Amino acid sequence: MMTLYSGTTCPFSHRCRIVLFEKGMDFEVIDVDMLHKTDDAAVNNPYGKVPVLVERDLVLFQANIINEYIDERFPHPQLMPPDPVMRARARLFLHQFEQELYAHIATIEQGGKAADKARVIIRDNLTQLAQILTKQKFLLGEEFSMLDVAIAPLLW
Repeated sequence: MMTLYSGTTCPFSHRCRIVLFEKGMDFEVIDVDMLHKTDDAAVNNPYGKVPVLVERDLVLFQANIINEYIDERFPHPQLMPPDPVMRARARLFLHQFEQELYAHIATIEQGGKAADKARVIIRDNLTQLAQILTKQKFLLGEEFSMLDVAIAPLLW
């Protein structure tokens, strides 16, 4: 069985939880208090962050890596496009989400005036994405995909 070390408020951890639930996987979640980390969390990720996925001898960290592994290992339902060009485009969008949306999460958590500015940046980017969803059901069309997984924790 897979074990996901996760933060209760960590949007990256929630992305992994969504993928595991979408795949119908049997997995255990261990919530890690990031202020009082356990030895397991520190040993499993040299950067001391969550999420971390452990499956037998395999230890993975970083949400996109974990999610792509799960999608490839358990292909139904497929969350990344089967076409290599579309898959590359999806990866570019995921990278953009990291740079233009998720990069501001830590700033918001710290509070202050910078947090207000970060909220505006995230809101403006989500407003632009909303235009896509007026024309189609999901970000890549009519099928739920890894892009929808990536954006969901920000809408929660």
